[in-house]
This record gives sequence, structure tokens and C-alpha cells, in this order.
Amino acid sequence: MAEPLLVPRIESIEQSGTYGKFVVEPLDRGFATTLGNALRRVLLSSIPGAAVTAIKVEKVLHEFSTIPGVKEDTTELILNIKELAVRAPGGGRPNEVITLTVDARGPGMVTGADVRCPNDVEIANPEVYLATISEEGATLRMDLYVQRGRGYVAPEKVTLPDSLAKTIGVIPIGAMFSPVRKVNYIVESTRVGFKTDLERLTLEIWTNGTIYPVHALQDAARILREFMDMFVRMDASSALPLSPETVLLPANVPDVRVEELDFSVRTYNCLKRAGISSVRDLVHRTQSELMSIRNFGKRSLYEVREKLAQLGLTLRGEDLAQVMEELAASAEAHKEEKEEEESKE
Repeated sequence: MAEPLLVPRIESIEQSGTYGKFVVEPLDRGFATTLGNALRRVLLSSIPGAAVTAIKVEKVLHEFSTIPGVKEDTTELILNIKELAVRAPGGGRPNEVITLTVDARGPGMVTGADVRCPNDVEIANPEVYLATISEEGATLRMDLYVQRGRGYVAPEKVTLPDSLAKTIGVIPIGAMFSPVRKVNYIVESTRVGFKTDLERLTLEIWTNGTIYPVHALQDAARILREFMDMFVRMDASSALPLSPETVLLPANVPDVRVEELDFSVRTYNCLKRAGISSVRDLVHRTQSELMSIRNFGKRSLYEVREKLAQLGLTLRGEDLAQVMEELAASAEAHKEEKEEEESKE
């Protein structure tokens, strides 16, 4: 007879604005690792937050400039600005930008406390060091542009409104939106009465101070619940096999532009003319679809298949192992033809 699963309890052992320690017990064997790993992954990757995504410094045109009267150059200043923990309201329009300002006069240190924020925005770590104005009467004036998001966004991936992106002197910077800095979980054995094969999960969460650890944990649990509800609501029709026409992208398809693959000019022009601008576009196409492109020949097809194979990918409907064999055979045949031509000469 199958025993019902135990209903565990959760207890907050320690909690502050930046650290929380929680214990969940008793759990049936295996559930502590399942819950701990899932919560840790979501906490580190999927909790939304706010961060500075671009700056504009007076008298500075690019990130490699020096700043008159300031000890740090622009690159060092950007590294310090990335340490700012910004608490900003959620909601709003996609890519909405909140502008913070700094207007400091030297000599003296500039810290997070010198950042002027709108009423609903706050710097959670006002003590963080930004720069030192080393000369009497020198100033450091700059705008900090804050957006909300998840995870990490590289400078080249930052999406700013056109009016801001086209402004001279605006420098995008890499942004770590996640307010969760570190997560650790420990699985230990425990017992309830005579039942000894049970587990205890201890979960530790560190944040940057813009969100309480308990709230981050609740948000992570909600995200997981939303995904799990999909399986709970699944009916028979949802579980039917996919039709043959359904195309599934491999999970490892990188977001790479075709110009990054070093195609020949002919192949590149053919692909662009057909509206194929990325690797994801390529893996959707079949051989016959590519061969129907004007001026796209066998040499271009070989080139495309070779580049995709180097990434562990193929055109739609192809098998990678078979493609590798065909490419090797084709290369060998080409080598033999070349040797034969050279021998005739």
C-alpha cells in the first residue's frame, strides 16, 4: 500500500534585507534536491530587477575617455556604476527608461548617496563608491538610465528608445538585473518518529537589498507554479503527437547572425536576398529551399552545411552524422580532383 507524501513545513531561520535562511522539512527522499535545485535556478535567472543600462557623462563621448578633474576614467566609472542596487517599481511600458542624475562638485568622493532619483526609485546601497573628484571646482555631471529586466544583458544587447540610442554621448553598459546575488542549498537526512529515510532542505538566499530574500523566494515559487500548472491543465488533445509539418528548433541553436559565419560574398548575398539573416533562419530551411534561391549553387550549399555542422547543427530534416560523412566524402573527392589536375600540369 502506497503511503501518502508528507506535508512539510517551512521555517525562516534568519532574515535581513540582504540574507535569508529557510528550512523545509520533512521531505520524502529525493524531494529536497528536486525543490532546492529548481528554486536555486529560478532565483538566479528569473527574478526581475532594475539596473543602469546606459550612462551619459558630461564632456565624455565614449567609454575610453578620461573625465576632466576625476580620478577614474570612464571605464572604471562604469564598473563602479554597475555596483549600484536600484529599487524601481515594476510594470510600466516595455523598455521604459527611468533617468537618475548625478551633479557633484569637488574635491571629494561621489557615492550612491549623490544619485538623485525620482520619488518611486531608490538606491539600496547609497554607500557604494562611484568616483573621486580630485580637483578643486571640478564637476561630475551625468545621467544614469535605468531599465527593468531579467538576468544579464550585454552592452550590445541593451534596447534603448530611439531618441536615446541616437543621442551622442550615450554609452550602453552591461546590466545585471537579477537582485539575487547568491543561492545555496543543503540536503540533510532527518527523521519523524520511526521513519528515518526523510530529508531536510536548507535554503540560503543573498540579495542586493532591492528585494527581501523571502519575497524573492515567493516570486521563484510563483514562477515554478505557473509552469507546473501547464501540466496540471493539460488535456488529452494537448498530449497528441506533433504533426509531421511541425518544426522544432534544436535547443542549442545560437543567436548568431549570418555575417558572423564568414561565408563567401556570393553565399552571403544569396542568403540575405532570401531574407535569411541568422542561424535560426537557416536551420528552418531545407536543401531544396536553399537551392531554389537565385545564384545559390552546390558550392554555396556545401559551405552552409559545413558552417552549420561546425556548430553541431543541420538544415531541416537532415541528420548530423550523415551530413558529416557527406561533407568528409565531398572534401576528399575535391582533394583528389585537385591532385589529378596538378598531376596533369
